[in-house]
Amino acid sequence: MNFIDYYKVLGLDKSASAKDVKNAYRKLARKYHPDLNPNNADAKTNFQQINEANEVLSDPEKRKKYDQYGKDWQHAEEFEKQKQQQSQAQSAGSYGGGFSGGQRGSDFSDFFESMFGGGGSNRGRQVKYRGEDYTTEIHLELIDAYITHKQTLTVNGKTIRITIPAGVENGQTIKISGHGGTGINGGPNGDLYISFVIGNHSKIKRLGHNLFQTVDVDMYTAVLGGEITIDTLDGKVKLKIKPETQNGTKVNLKGKGFPVYKSEGQFGDLQLTFNIKIPTNLTEKQKALFEELRKTKN
Repeated sequence: MNFIDYYKVLGLDKSASAKDVKNAYRKLARKYHPDLNPNNADAKTNFQQINEANEVLSDPEKRKKYDQYGKDWQHAEEFEKQKQQQSQAQSAGSYGGGFSGGQRGSDFSDFFESMFGGGGSNRGRQVKYRGEDYTTEIHLELIDAYITHKQTLTVNGKTIRITIPAGVENGQTIKISGHGGTGINGGPNGDLYISFVIGNHSKIKRLGHNLFQTVDVDMYTAVLGGEITIDTLDGKVKLKIKPETQNGTKVNLKGKGFPVYKSEGQFGDLQLTFNIKIPTNLTEKQKALFEELRKTKN
Protein backbone atom coordinates (compact mmCIF):
# COMPACT_ATOMS: atom_id res chain seq x y z
CA MET A 1 0.00 0.00 0.00
CA ASN A 2 1.51 3.30 -1.08
CA PHE A 3 1.54 6.00 1.57
CA ILE A 4 -0.82 8.93 0.92
CA ASP A 5 -0.17 12.14 2.81
CA TYR A 6 -3.72 13.10 3.75
CA TYR A 7 -2.62 16.54 4.92
CA LYS A 8 -1.08 17.21 1.52
CA VAL A 9 -4.21 15.94 -0.24
CA LEU A 10 -6.30 18.59 1.55
CA GLY A 11 -3.60 21.27 1.22
CA LEU A 12 -3.06 21.44 4.99
CA ASP A 13 -0.32 20.88 7.55
CA LYS A 14 -0.45 18.93 10.80
CA SER A 15 -1.39 22.04 12.80
CA ALA A 16 -4.70 22.36 10.90
CA SER A 17 -7.81 22.64 13.07
CA ALA A 18 -10.94 20.51 12.70
CA LYS A 19 -12.63 23.49 11.04
CA ASP A 20 -9.73 23.81 8.57
CA VAL A 21 -10.15 20.13 7.64
CA LYS A 22 -13.91 20.53 7.15
CA ASN A 23 -13.59 23.64 4.99
CA ALA A 24 -10.80 22.19 2.86
CA TYR A 25 -12.75 18.97 2.29
CA ARG A 26 -15.94 20.74 1.21
CA LYS A 27 -14.07 23.02 -1.18
CA LEU A 28 -12.11 20.22 -2.84
CA ALA A 29 -15.04 17.75 -2.89
CA ARG A 30 -17.07 20.21 -4.94
CA LYS A 31 -14.14 20.91 -7.24
CA TYR A 32 -13.31 17.26 -8.02
CA HIS A 33 -16.77 15.64 -7.78
CA PRO A 34 -17.00 13.11 -10.68
CA ASP A 35 -20.45 14.43 -11.66
CA LEU A 36 -18.90 17.83 -12.31
CA ASN A 37 -15.85 16.40 -14.11
CA PRO A 38 -17.22 13.63 -16.37
CA ASN A 39 -14.31 13.84 -18.82
CA ASN A 40 -11.52 14.10 -16.25
CA ALA A 41 -10.21 10.67 -15.23
CA ASP A 42 -7.92 12.19 -12.58
CA ALA A 43 -10.91 13.80 -10.86
CA LYS A 44 -12.19 10.39 -9.72
CA THR A 45 -8.86 9.51 -8.13
CA ASN A 46 -8.55 12.93 -6.53
CA PHE A 47 -12.11 12.74 -5.23
CA GLN A 48 -11.45 9.33 -3.69
CA GLN A 49 -8.29 10.55 -1.96
CA ILE A 50 -10.10 13.66 -0.71
CA ASN A 51 -12.79 11.49 0.86
CA GLU A 52 -10.22 9.18 2.42
CA ALA A 53 -8.31 12.15 3.84
CA ASN A 54 -11.45 13.68 5.32
CA GLU A 55 -12.62 10.37 6.79
CA VAL A 56 -9.36 10.07 8.72
CA LEU A 57 -8.47 13.66 9.61
CA SER A 58 -12.01 14.69 10.65
CA ASP A 59 -12.09 11.96 13.32
CA PRO A 60 -9.88 12.89 16.33
CA GLU A 61 -9.05 9.27 17.22
CA LYS A 62 -8.26 8.24 13.64
CA ARG A 63 -6.20 11.37 13.12
CA LYS A 64 -4.14 10.63 16.24
CA LYS A 65 -3.42 7.11 15.00
CA TYR A 66 -2.61 8.38 11.51
CA ASP A 67 -0.15 10.95 12.85
CA GLN A 68 1.65 8.21 14.78
CA TYR A 69 1.47 5.21 12.41
CA GLY A 70 1.04 6.72 8.96
CA LYS A 71 -0.40 4.30 6.41
CA ASP A 72 -0.72 1.58 9.06
CA TRP A 73 -2.94 3.71 11.33
CA GLN A 74 -5.82 1.23 11.07
CA HIS A 75 -3.71 -1.36 12.88
CA ALA A 76 -2.66 0.92 15.74
CA GLU A 77 -4.51 -1.10 18.36
CA GLU A 78 -2.84 -4.31 17.23
CA PHE A 79 0.56 -2.61 17.33
CA GLU A 80 -0.03 -1.28 20.84
CA LYS A 81 -1.34 -4.62 22.07
CA GLN A 82 1.66 -6.47 20.69
CA LYS A 83 4.05 -3.93 22.17
CA GLN A 84 2.39 -4.37 25.55
CA GLN A 85 2.63 -8.16 25.30
CA GLN A 86 6.25 -7.87 24.23
CA SER A 87 7.00 -5.60 27.18
CA GLN A 88 5.37 -8.08 29.55
CA ALA A 89 7.33 -10.92 27.99
CA GLN A 90 10.58 -9.00 28.42
CA SER A 91 9.75 -8.34 32.05
CA ALA A 92 8.99 -12.01 32.59
CA GLY A 93 12.27 -12.99 30.91
CA SER A 94 14.27 -10.69 33.13
CA TYR A 95 12.82 -12.50 36.14
CA GLY A 96 13.58 -15.95 34.82
CA GLY A 97 10.47 -16.38 32.71
CA GLY A 98 12.37 -18.42 30.14
CA PHE A 99 12.21 -16.11 27.08
CA SER A 100 15.52 -15.33 25.45
CA GLY A 101 16.19 -11.99 23.80
CA GLY A 102 16.43 -13.63 20.37
CA GLN A 103 13.10 -15.42 20.80
CA ARG A 104 11.31 -12.23 21.80
CA GLY A 105 12.60 -10.43 18.75
CA SER A 106 11.40 -13.28 16.55
CA ASP A 107 7.89 -13.16 18.06
CA PHE A 108 7.62 -9.44 17.46
CA SER A 109 8.86 -9.78 13.89
CA ASP A 110 6.38 -12.59 13.16
CA PHE A 111 3.52 -10.42 14.29
CA PHE A 112 4.29 -7.80 11.65
CA GLU A 113 4.90 -10.47 9.03
CA SER A 114 1.53 -12.10 9.72
CA MET A 115 -0.21 -8.79 9.12
CA PHE A 116 1.54 -7.75 5.96
CA GLY A 117 2.15 -11.15 4.37
CA GLY A 118 5.88 -11.45 4.95
CA GLY A 119 7.88 -14.62 5.53
CA GLY A 120 8.56 -16.32 8.83
CA SER A 121 7.27 -19.19 10.93
CA ASN A 122 3.78 -17.60 11.30
CA ARG A 123 3.24 -16.86 7.63
CA GLY A 124 0.05 -18.93 7.50
CA ARG A 125 -1.64 -17.07 10.38
CA GLN A 126 -2.49 -13.85 8.58
CA VAL A 127 -4.85 -11.61 10.50
CA LYS A 128 -7.94 -10.36 8.68
CA TYR A 129 -8.75 -6.65 8.86
CA ARG A 130 -11.87 -4.78 7.86
CA GLY A 131 -11.53 -2.31 4.99
CA GLU A 132 -11.66 1.45 5.48
CA ASP A 133 -15.02 3.27 5.45
CA TYR A 134 -15.50 5.86 2.71
CA THR A 135 -17.56 9.06 2.81
CA THR A 136 -18.96 11.15 -0.02
CA GLU A 137 -21.60 13.81 -0.70
CA ILE A 138 -24.49 13.92 -3.14
CA HIS A 139 -25.86 17.35 -4.05
CA LEU A 140 -29.58 17.51 -4.85
CA GLU A 141 -32.13 20.15 -5.74
CA LEU A 142 -35.30 20.23 -3.64
CA ILE A 143 -37.32 18.71 -6.49
CA ASP A 144 -34.83 15.81 -6.69
CA ALA A 145 -35.39 14.97 -3.02
CA TYR A 146 -39.16 15.09 -3.58
CA ILE A 147 -39.25 11.88 -5.62
CA THR A 148 -37.61 8.47 -5.29
CA HIS A 149 -34.97 8.13 -7.99
CA LYS A 150 -31.73 6.36 -8.88
CA GLN A 151 -28.25 7.80 -9.21
CA THR A 152 -24.94 6.32 -10.34
CA LEU A 153 -21.77 6.98 -8.33
CA THR A 154 -18.14 6.08 -8.94
CA VAL A 155 -16.36 5.10 -5.72
CA ASN A 156 -12.81 3.74 -5.64
CA GLY A 157 -13.00 3.02 -9.37
CA LYS A 158 -16.25 1.06 -9.06
CA THR A 159 -19.67 2.14 -10.35
CA ILE A 160 -22.51 1.93 -7.85
CA ARG A 161 -26.18 2.50 -8.70
CA ILE A 162 -28.20 3.52 -5.66
CA THR A 163 -31.85 4.37 -5.01
CA ILE A 164 -32.44 7.65 -3.18
CA PRO A 165 -35.77 7.52 -1.30
CA ALA A 166 -38.12 10.50 -1.50
CA GLY A 167 -38.04 12.74 1.55
CA VAL A 168 -34.31 12.56 2.24
CA GLU A 169 -33.22 15.41 4.55
CA ASN A 170 -30.48 17.97 4.04
CA GLY A 171 -27.42 16.70 5.95
CA GLN A 172 -28.80 13.17 6.27
CA THR A 173 -26.31 10.31 5.93
CA ILE A 174 -27.07 6.80 4.71
CA LYS A 175 -24.82 3.74 4.76
CA ILE A 176 -24.16 1.43 1.79
CA SER A 177 -22.68 -1.72 3.32
CA GLY A 178 -19.60 -3.30 1.76
CA HIS A 179 -18.82 -0.48 -0.69
CA GLY A 180 -15.90 1.01 1.23
CA GLY A 181 -12.24 0.00 1.11
CA THR A 182 -11.23 -3.59 0.40
CA GLY A 183 -10.50 -5.74 3.46
CA ILE A 184 -6.95 -6.86 4.21
CA ASN A 185 -6.03 -10.55 4.13
CA GLY A 186 -9.59 -11.50 3.19
CA GLY A 187 -11.26 -9.33 5.80
CA PRO A 188 -14.66 -7.70 5.13
CA ASN A 189 -14.93 -4.54 3.06
CA GLY A 190 -15.63 -1.22 4.71
CA ASP A 191 -18.86 0.70 4.22
CA LEU A 192 -19.76 3.76 2.17
CA TYR A 193 -21.41 6.70 3.95
CA ILE A 194 -23.28 9.16 1.73
CA SER A 195 -24.29 12.60 3.02
CA PHE A 196 -26.92 14.64 1.19
CA VAL A 197 -26.66 18.36 0.51
CA ILE A 198 -30.01 19.75 -0.67
CA GLY A 199 -30.07 23.20 -2.25
CA ASN A 200 -32.61 25.92 -1.45
CA HIS A 201 -35.59 26.51 -3.74
CA SER A 202 -36.17 30.04 -5.02
CA LYS A 203 -39.87 30.09 -4.08
CA ILE A 204 -40.53 27.12 -1.80
CA LYS A 205 -39.11 26.66 1.70
CA ARG A 206 -38.94 23.31 3.46
CA LEU A 207 -39.19 22.69 7.18
CA GLY A 208 -39.24 18.99 7.95
CA HIS A 209 -42.15 17.48 6.02
CA ASN A 210 -43.95 20.81 5.54
CA LEU A 211 -43.53 23.28 2.69
CA PHE A 212 -44.07 27.04 2.73
CA GLN A 213 -44.77 29.12 -0.37
CA THR A 214 -45.73 32.74 -1.07
CA VAL A 215 -48.28 33.17 -3.86
CA ASP A 216 -48.99 36.41 -5.73
CA VAL A 217 -52.69 37.31 -6.18
CA ASP A 218 -53.76 40.28 -8.30
CA MET A 219 -55.83 42.90 -6.52
CA TYR A 220 -58.96 42.36 -8.62
CA THR A 221 -59.10 38.64 -7.84
CA ALA A 222 -58.39 39.35 -4.17
CA VAL A 223 -61.30 41.84 -4.01
CA LEU A 224 -63.85 40.03 -6.17
CA GLY A 225 -62.76 36.42 -5.72
CA GLY A 226 -61.82 33.96 -8.43
CA GLU A 227 -59.44 31.15 -9.29
CA ILE A 228 -55.66 31.05 -9.76
CA THR A 229 -53.18 28.33 -10.79
CA ILE A 230 -49.98 27.87 -8.81
CA ASP A 231 -46.83 25.80 -9.42
CA THR A 232 -45.91 23.31 -6.68
CA LEU A 233 -43.33 20.51 -6.46
CA ASP A 234 -46.19 18.14 -7.33
CA GLY A 235 -47.24 20.11 -10.43
CA LYS A 236 -49.84 22.79 -11.08
CA VAL A 237 -52.69 23.25 -8.61
CA LYS A 238 -55.89 25.28 -9.10
CA LEU A 239 -56.90 27.34 -6.10
CA LYS A 240 -60.11 29.26 -5.35
CA ILE A 241 -59.69 32.75 -3.89
CA LYS A 242 -62.46 34.04 -1.64
CA PRO A 243 -63.77 37.60 -2.20
CA GLU A 244 -62.12 40.30 -0.09
CA THR A 245 -59.03 38.18 0.59
CA GLN A 246 -56.51 40.19 2.61
CA ASN A 247 -52.76 40.49 2.07
CA GLY A 248 -50.87 37.93 4.19
CA THR A 249 -53.80 35.49 4.35
CA LYS A 250 -52.55 31.93 4.92
CA VAL A 251 -54.10 28.77 3.50
CA ASN A 252 -53.02 25.25 4.50
CA LEU A 253 -53.20 22.46 1.90
CA LYS A 254 -53.10 19.21 3.85
CA GLY A 255 -51.08 16.39 2.32
CA LYS A 256 -49.53 18.65 -0.36
CA GLY A 257 -46.20 19.03 1.41
CA PHE A 258 -42.99 16.98 1.33
CA PRO A 259 -43.02 13.16 1.36
CA VAL A 260 -42.12 11.50 4.67
CA TYR A 261 -38.83 9.57 4.35
CA LYS A 262 -39.46 5.83 3.74
CA SER A 263 -43.17 6.21 4.55
CA GLU A 264 -45.04 5.44 1.35
CA GLY A 265 -48.02 7.71 0.73
CA GLN A 266 -47.38 10.03 3.69
CA PHE A 267 -46.85 13.76 3.09
CA GLY A 268 -46.59 16.92 5.12
CA ASP A 269 -48.65 20.06 4.44
CA LEU A 270 -48.20 22.99 2.06
CA GLN A 271 -48.84 26.40 3.62
CA LEU A 272 -49.55 29.25 1.21
CA THR A 273 -49.25 32.92 2.06
CA PHE A 274 -51.08 35.32 -0.28
CA ASN A 275 -49.25 38.42 -1.47
CA ILE A 276 -51.76 40.89 -2.92
CA LYS A 277 -50.24 42.73 -5.88
CA ILE A 278 -51.22 46.38 -6.30
CA PRO A 279 -51.57 47.30 -10.00
CA THR A 280 -49.08 49.74 -11.53
CA ASN A 281 -48.96 51.85 -14.72
CA LEU A 282 -52.69 52.59 -14.54
CA THR A 283 -54.39 54.33 -17.45
CA GLU A 284 -56.29 57.56 -16.91
CA LYS A 285 -59.57 55.65 -17.19
CA GLN A 286 -58.48 53.15 -14.52
CA LYS A 287 -57.41 55.95 -12.22
CA ALA A 288 -60.77 57.62 -12.71
CA LEU A 289 -62.56 54.41 -11.77
CA PHE A 290 -60.50 54.08 -8.60
CA GLU A 291 -61.26 57.72 -7.79
CA GLU A 292 -64.95 56.99 -8.20
CA LEU A 293 -64.62 54.02 -5.82
CA ARG A 294 -62.88 56.23 -3.27
CA LYS A 295 -65.74 58.78 -3.46
CA THR A 296 -68.25 55.97 -2.97
CA LYS A 297 -66.40 54.80 0.13
CA ASN A 298 -66.31 58.34 1.60
